[in-house]
This record gives sequence, structure tokens and C-alpha cells, in this order.
Amino acid sequence: MIPRLHTRQVRDKLRKFPGVALLGPRQCGKTTLAQQLGGAYFDMETESSRVRLDAEWESLVRGKRLVVIDEAQQAPDVFSRLRGAIDADRKRNGRFLLLGSVSLALMQSVSESLAGRLGLVRMSPLILPELKARQMDDLWLRGGFPDGGLLNAEMFPEWQQDYLELLMTRDLPAWGVPAKPQAMMRLLAMLAALHGQPLNASQLGASLSLDHKTVLSRCDDLSGAFLIRRLQPYSANIKKRVVKAPRIYWRDSGLLHAQMNVTDLDQLYGQPWLGQSWEGFVIEQTLATLSAAGKRPQAFFFRTSDGYDLDLVLDWGDRRWAIEIKLTSNPSTEMIERLHKTADLIDAERRFLICRVGSKIENERLLVTNLSGWLKRVSE
Repeated sequence: MIPRLHTRQVRDKLRKFPGVALLGPRQCGKTTLAQQLGGAYFDMETESSRVRLDAEWESLVRGKRLVVIDEAQQAPDVFSRLRGAIDADRKRNGRFLLLGSVSLALMQSVSESLAGRLGLVRMSPLILPELKARQMDDLWLRGGFPDGGLLNAEMFPEWQQDYLELLMTRDLPAWGVPAKPQAMMRLLAMLAALHGQPLNASQLGASLSLDHKTVLSRCDDLSGAFLIRRLQPYSANIKKRVVKAPRIYWRDSGLLHAQMNVTDLDQLYGQPWLGQSWEGFVIEQTLATLSAAGKRPQAFFFRTSDGYDLDLVLDWGDRRWAIEIKLTSNPSTEMIERLHKTADLIDAERRFLICRVGSKIENERLLVTNLSGWLKRVSE
């Protein structure tokens, strides 16, 4: 069993709050993590668990065991009961652990019933710091879902294709998304082709016979299911004209590659969108590693109308980091000079070039390193 970095954060939050909400995509390892913590486990997708939780509620509330409620978004009525139990004894921490596979529905319930009563932990599929450095390309190709081929190559890409189909035909309708599965599958195909590019909702809508507001709403649903990320542009105090449309990224590279019918590294290296795939992989590994470490800088991209571009900007409030991502083992002097010129436009304190070098190059302002070295740096 692979130790998960999020475990420490969950334990820490349980010491500080009456309950914790652990949010992340289906099959990313939430249930396994929760079961390692012990306690009484209830799965809200099964009728027997719902009935048992109702029948045993009073004894559970009075007891000292951790109560784990899986797929909590399937039982919205439980949140008011949790609020009552927590408010009756606010001094007791570490009582409830809620697991949710959709951020939108669960966060709405939390904000309505449990604001200030729950700590929040966001969990991702497996990330490189949880694995061996030599597994990087396997992680990039197949993604981080434990059952999706990372640990058993034969499962990829069939597992991912089934995952996407079930998400569109079963999960999203069950979560109240008012869209036909076939329309959502067409949207997925278009979003895969747009990976790493600006999101133009009007153009997408024209292709799908939908208005742009509906497209944005469906993208909200896919974001809430942890499938896509919309990275917003950085524009604070910039004198140049900047691109204002968000960039769209698939959060798991294995799901993206399965959607694009890429099954091995040779195929992947032959794709015209290879660079965008690597870029999105590094961005997601970065943000997931930061989240696992309990760090939450604001994340952006930056691009001016005359072509100055940063793949990732991390805003820490009092300082900014400029990050450029390249699929090369031999970065050129021109790449570094361009990075510095672009970083100067946003007054970035530190500049980072993430590529596939064997050893790092570092000075006061610049770090050129590989992905493993970069993730170690951001998690410190």
C-alpha cells in the first residue's frame, strides 16, 4: 500500500476541528485513507449503510469513535444532523470524517450547514512525491488513479474510458446535472482537444448548439467533479495587454490520454499536443503537491498579446513565482533569458524552469530543475 501525503493533513485537521471534509475525485484513494484511520464507516451510496447510520446515530454521537461518512453528497439530510451533534459539544474535535467525490454539491451543503465546523482537505490521485522518481513517465502517461494502470499497466486505457463513461452516464445525472450524457461526452472530446489552450465558451457552444452560459455551467460541473481545471490569467498591475480567457486543463493526464486514444509513450511523443500534455501534467503535479502539503498559493498563467508567456504563476500574497515548463533535457540560454524578461513583467521574485535536466542549476533568482526536484522544493 502506498502511503498518501494527505494523511498527515487529515490527522492534523481532525485534531483542530470537530470534523473534516476530504474531497477528491472518485477512486483517488479517499476511502482507503479513511479506513486506515479506523472508526465506524458508512457508505451513503448503499441503502444498508444509510439505514444503519440512522439507526445507530445517537450511540455514534455519544461515542468516542471516529465516524466516517463516504460519498456524503448522496445524503444531504445528514448535514443538519451533523450540525446539531457538533453544536451540542463544540469542544470535542476529531469526531466526523466526510468523504466527497464532487466539490460543488458537498461544498454547498457544508457552507449552508457546517460553516466553521469542518476542516477541508482536497485529495488528488497519486502524485510523484508518493512514488519513485523513475515512475514519472508512467504517471504522466496513465495518470494517478491507483486502479487505472499506474500499478497494473494492463488496466490502461480501458479503466479510464469506463471511468469517463460512468461519470457522464451515472454520476453527473445523480448529482443533478441537467445535461444529456451524449452531449457531455461531445463536450469532453472538445475539451480534450483544447487542453492547455484558452477556453472560448461561445465557440464551443456553437459546435454543440448550446449558448455560452450553458457551456460555462457544464464546465463548472466538470470542475466540480475534479475532471478539469480552468486556470485564470494573471493581470494585476500589468502595463501590457494580456490574454483574459482562462486556459483549460484536464486534471489527470491518464484520463486525457485515454480520451485522445493514446495508449503508450511512443504514441504520446508523436502527438502535436505533446507539449501541452507535459505542461498540464507538471501544473497539476505542482498544485496537487502544494495542496497535500497544506499550502494554497493562488495559481495563474500569464500571457501578453505580444506573446510573452508563463505557464504558471504562483502568487503567495507578498511575492510571486514565475514558472516555465519545457519538455527538454537541454534548456537553452534563450529559454532562460525569455523567462527572465517575462518574469520581470509581473515583478516575480523567483523564476523556475521545470524540464528534464539531470542536475539542477540554481542562483539567487533562478532554479532550473527536473520535476522531482521541483516538487521537493514546493513541498518544503
